[in-house]
Amino acid sequence: MVAHRPEQTTRLIADVEQELSILLRRARSAQMLLARRVHPEMDAAGYALISQIELGTASGRPGVRASDVAQALGLDKSTVSRGLTHLETLGLIERVGDPDDGRARLLRLTATGAEGYGAMRAQRQTEFRAILDRWDTPDLADLARLLARLNLDLS
Repeated sequence: MVAHRPEQTTRLIADVEQELSILLRRARSAQMLLARRVHPEMDAAGYALISQIELGTASGRPGVRASDVAQALGLDKSTVSRGLTHLETLGLIERVGDPDDGRARLLRLTATGAEGYGAMRAQRQTEFRAILDRWDTPDLADLARLLARLNLDLS
């Protein structure tokens, strides 16, 4: 590693913080638009919930527990519960019995939810790929490595 003088480090950290702030603002705006692609009445919070449910069932699991969604997103269970009720009202998710625990309920996407989420995700991936296809392979590798490091440090 290259040693930096303290003023250089301070300036670089400020630059990183500013760029991350811009990225996060853009991500919040994009999340709202992506939510509307899934369903016109879904909000950004619903997008986070439905994304977590899809992620939890992508491996073939029959569903995910609401408490696991809340924990993964770092949200209060009552907040998640209200959001899940809204998604259920929109017909995007359903609650099903847990085959391992007859008392528990699992969440999964409905056919409508899966179709809307899949279409939105395919469009998002196409748009993102169009941007990143212009990047050199080493730059993409650096970005992936550094984002993984930042996410690990933030967790």
